Amino acid sequence: MSKNLESTWEAYTSSWKVESSKQKQAILQECLEAKCVYNDPHAKTHSRDELVNYMQDFHKQVPGGYFVTKLFMAHNNQSIAKWDMKNGEHIVIGEGISYGKYHESGKLMSMTGFFEAP
Repeated sequence: MSKNLESTWEAYTSSWKVESSKQKQAILQECLEAKCVYNDPHAKTHSRDELVNYMQDFHKQVPGGYFVTKLFMAHNNQSIAKWDMKNGEHIVIGEGISYGKYHESGKLMSMTGFFEAP
């Protein structure tokens, strides 16, 4: 089961890299519940649409930015992921840890990111 959760996590992570809202929505529809909750030191969103808007703001601040999972652990429909944030030149510009909760369907219901906020 943890392999399935890791695949879901990696699909979600890949959505941060794509630039168009339409592409993000297509990916997120497959791996996130419609009423998912996202929370980090800068924002809290309550749906896929709100999250896509936040992701678009991220791309304005970090053009070409994306995340690479360095460690993934899961059990009982929960996960922890340690990640690097990279810019468009593939340089690490931040790091953090995220906690995910998954619906019985295997889709993410909530994602909480922990990182140093300036």
